[in-house]
Amino acid sequence: MAIDLDELMPRRAPKQAPRDLKPLSIGELEAHIAELEGEIARARAEIAAKEAVRAGAEALFRKG
Repeated sequence: MAIDLDELMPRRAPKQAPRDLKPLSIGELEAHIAELEGEIARARAEIAAKEAVRAGAEALFRKG
Protein backbone atom coordinates (compact mmCIF):
# COMPACT_ATOMS: atom_id res chain seq x y z
CA MET A 1 0.00 0.00 0.00
CA ALA A 2 1.47 3.36 -1.04
CA ILE A 3 1.71 6.27 1.35
CA ASP A 4 -0.13 9.41 0.31
CA LEU A 5 2.36 12.25 0.88
CA ASP A 6 -0.46 14.77 1.20
CA GLU A 7 -1.56 12.99 4.38
CA LEU A 8 1.85 13.66 5.96
CA MET A 9 1.70 17.40 5.40
CA PRO A 10 0.25 19.52 8.22
CA ARG A 11 -3.19 20.82 7.47
CA ARG A 12 -3.71 24.55 7.50
CA ALA A 13 -6.88 26.12 8.74
CA PRO A 14 -8.93 27.65 5.95
CA LYS A 15 -8.73 31.44 5.77
CA GLN A 16 -11.67 33.19 7.28
CA ALA A 17 -13.40 36.10 5.59
CA PRO A 18 -12.71 39.43 7.29
CA ARG A 19 -15.21 40.28 10.00
CA ASP A 20 -17.84 42.87 9.06
CA LEU A 21 -16.96 45.82 11.30
CA LYS A 22 -19.80 48.17 10.33
CA PRO A 23 -22.40 46.86 12.79
CA LEU A 24 -19.98 46.95 15.75
CA SER A 25 -20.07 49.70 18.36
CA ILE A 26 -16.95 51.63 19.37
CA GLY A 27 -16.62 49.45 22.47
CA GLU A 28 -16.94 46.28 20.42
CA LEU A 29 -14.37 47.58 17.95
CA GLU A 30 -11.96 48.35 20.79
CA ALA A 31 -12.50 44.85 22.20
CA HIS A 32 -11.88 43.40 18.74
CA ILE A 33 -8.64 45.37 18.45
CA ALA A 34 -7.53 44.15 21.89
CA GLU A 35 -8.23 40.57 20.83
CA LEU A 36 -6.24 41.02 17.63
CA GLU A 37 -3.34 42.62 19.52
CA GLY A 38 -3.34 39.65 21.89
CA GLU A 39 -3.16 37.28 18.94
CA ILE A 40 -0.32 39.33 17.41
CA ALA A 41 1.60 39.14 20.71
CA ARG A 42 1.05 35.38 20.80
CA ALA A 43 2.35 35.01 17.23
CA ARG A 44 5.41 37.17 18.01
CA ALA A 45 6.17 35.04 21.08
CA GLU A 46 6.00 31.90 18.94
CA ILE A 47 8.34 33.47 16.37
CA ALA A 48 10.80 34.36 19.15
CA ALA A 49 10.68 30.81 20.52
CA LYS A 50 11.31 29.31 17.09
CA GLU A 51 14.17 31.74 16.43
CA ALA A 52 15.75 30.70 19.75
CA VAL A 53 15.53 27.03 18.81
CA ARG A 54 17.03 27.75 15.39
CA ALA A 55 19.83 29.83 16.90
CA GLY A 56 20.61 27.02 19.32
CA ALA A 57 20.73 24.46 16.53
CA GLU A 58 22.93 26.70 14.39
CA ALA A 59 25.32 27.24 17.32
CA LEU A 60 25.48 23.51 17.97
CA PHE A 61 26.39 22.70 14.38
CA ARG A 62 28.94 25.54 14.14
CA LYS A 63 30.93 24.18 17.08
CA GLY A 64 31.40 20.77 15.48
